[in-house]
Amino acid sequence: MTTTYIDQKHVWHPFTQGKIAPVPIPIVKAEGAVLLGEDGKEYLDMISSWWVNTHGHCHPKITEAITEQAKNFAHVMFAGFTHEPALQLSSKLCELLPGNKLSKVFFSDSGAFAVETALKIALQYWQNKGQKHKTRFISFQCGYHGDSFGAMAVGKTCGFNYVPFEKHLFTVDFVPYASHWIGDQDIEDKEKIALEALELQIIENGKNTAALIVEPLIQAAGGFHFCRPEFIQSVVRLCNENQILVIFDEVMTGFGRTGKMFACEKAGVIPDIICLAKGMSGGFLPIAATITSQEVYDAFVSSDINNALLHGSTYAANPLGCASANASLSLFEEENTFAKIEKISQIHLERITELAKKLPIVKRPRVMGDVAAFNLINKNASYDAKIAQLLRPKFLEHGLLIRPFGNVVHIMPPYCITENQLNYTYSKIEEILNDIPKNYA
Repeated sequence: MTTTYIDQKHVWHPFTQGKIAPVPIPIVKAEGAVLLGEDGKEYLDMISSWWVNTHGHCHPKITEAITEQAKNFAHVMFAGFTHEPALQLSSKLCELLPGNKLSKVFFSDSGAFAVETALKIALQYWQNKGQKHKTRFISFQCGYHGDSFGAMAVGKTCGFNYVPFEKHLFTVDFVPYASHWIGDQDIEDKEKIALEALELQIIENGKNTAALIVEPLIQAAGGFHFCRPEFIQSVVRLCNENQILVIFDEVMTGFGRTGKMFACEKAGVIPDIICLAKGMSGGFLPIAATITSQEVYDAFVSSDINNALLHGSTYAANPLGCASANASLSLFEEENTFAKIEKISQIHLERITELAKKLPIVKRPRVMGDVAAFNLINKNASYDAKIAQLLRPKFLEHGLLIRPFGNVVHIMPPYCITENQLNYTYSKIEEILNDIPKNYA
């Protein structure tokens, strides 16, 4: 039986309509920024395989770290046990995070689980402190936080189809996100409107609000909306002044994507809780963390077991995942990774500005660190936009793994991408966009 036959017979793929989707491409090998198909065709991984791959596929140092750990033990439950890879990783993460506020690490295995953990911590924190009325959440329009139920609730306006689940989602108060792009002349007005909306929400419901959750600096799957550090600083200040916990969802923005190790560092603020995942292991194994301040943690410390966070995932702090994360983190210094990210950012800025000048269809170009994005003129910006369905196979035909969200194209390569590979990508994007039929635009 062929690979395709077995896949079509037995596999249910994520974010895929099986009736109309192209046949999945079998991948047999990967190295650096390149994926190799079963038929010998190469694909440049320009979205880091859903933003997890940092230093490149099959990096030998991370491979070696996982192999060495596997010789000792692959997994042990993390309730009642601990181990050196987890101790090393928790220390590294807290050391890398700005300031010394975030110091307690709760491990899990996915970004959505990290977010669910943060939401539960926020609710129980106030309950443990005797403020049971603080049960509301504030989130930002177009934010995406994952596909589990709590994550869907705080991400309900992201544009994904949550209609089948809406009646099961808890109520969330949504406020505008002040989106910014190159050449944007109205950002100060948009920030003022967004902050006034947040202030009004706090006046109305702040006393009953447990936490605000935000993707700092870049909203990812909801449309790759960028904002300025000043906006995030004002948001955090308002929450701090009104006893509202701040949760940063850095599942995507963490580990170098914005040009700093964490977006909170670039924004110049520190949240009460931060969610990390995706790039933590360098793209090798699923591992995530929800990190809180000592103050938040202390609210759970009690002689009453019911005050504990009775919550966890089976593979929390998996030793192989921790080993891969430790190796990945060490590579940032060993390979001068932030210099690579700066070079990627320079090429992004040069080529995306050029695209916007050449092609009227390209709007709102934006760049931050390793991430570049732009909008395409299209009335339907939702996930099922026709233009996205048109472009995905065309990019693949030209050897590019680029997966638009609605009418938004984003590029987020692994940090090992070469100048030639990145310039080739932009040249092909220009060629493909030039051929889009006018009825799509």
